[in-house]
Amino acid sequence: MAEDEQESPMEKLSDEIHEAAEQAREGWLKWSALFSVLFAVMAAVAGLESAHYANDAMIEQIQASDQWNYYQAKGLKAMLTETEQRILKQLDKPVGDGEERLQKYRAEQQEIKNESIRLSKDSTHHLEKHEVLARAVTLFQVGIASIGIAVLTRRRYFILPSLVLGAVGIFFLLEGFLMP
Repeated sequence: MAEDEQESPMEKLSDEIHEAAEQAREGWLKWSALFSVLFAVMAAVAGLESAHYANDAMIEQIQASDQWNYYQAKGLKAMLTETEQRILKQLDKPVGDGEERLQKYRAEQQEIKNESIRLSKDSTHHLEKHEVLARAVTLFQVGIASIGIAVLTRRRYFILPSLVLGAVGIFFLLEGFLMP
């Protein structure tokens, strides 16, 4: 009987160690779930912003293209006015307000050109922001996948790469928000 009493505390200690080990394993699983959710939320925010900037870039590029078409139309009007003036001069007819119209078209062309260049630059800038935020989304998604692999395989060492990916994703997310 003395032997049974001595084994009992050892069995109790062994059970406590196993229970603590199970809780420790569950603890990293809880942290894995938490980081997975955080990465998913940040990926959603980055994805929304990325899509917003992609749409803005596309709209501004279309507007820039429209402005260039308008620029060309003004150039055609200017060319027709010049041709009209030459013909009238050749026929010794009065040229009227042709020179004023020509200067007006040239001035309008310059304004249109400046607006088109501005829209193109804005489009490029928004596309750059889109790309930075898209990188963040990708990193968060790969981080979530890495967490999934860790949980499914019960290998905690897959958590570290996911945390690194998430940290880099946070960097790109902040960069996308803080870009001027």
